[in-house]
Amino acid sequence: MAKRIVESFIDDIDGSAAEGTTRFALDGVNYEIDLSGPNREKLEKALAPYITKARAVRGDRGVRGRRAGALSSRAVSREKATEIRRWAKAQGLPVSERGRIASTVVEQYEAAH
Repeated sequence: MAKRIVESFIDDIDGSAAEGTTRFALDGVNYEIDLSGPNREKLEKALAPYITKARAVRGDRGVRGRRAGALSSRAVSREKATEIRRWAKAQGLPVSERGRIASTVVEQYEAAH
């Protein structure tokens, strides 16, 4: 007997399929929201002018979680994402056609280059 459990994320803004949970913080309050790729891009675009002028804070005061780095200056450019996806596919690593690339895949790519 086989069992398959599928976890799916629903975009909290428009109800479409979400790619995962995005975490951010403001005034010491941590927030989470499930977003699709386009809505995540809208959030990043809205925050970009503030993030580029802000200071990164390490430790308890910063945003925590696996998605926190995606909103920082460490976000992967579209061109680099395409390159990483090509490399990952050639290595037989699972990688989606769109959206965020798993940090483990990015780390493996950077270690190889």
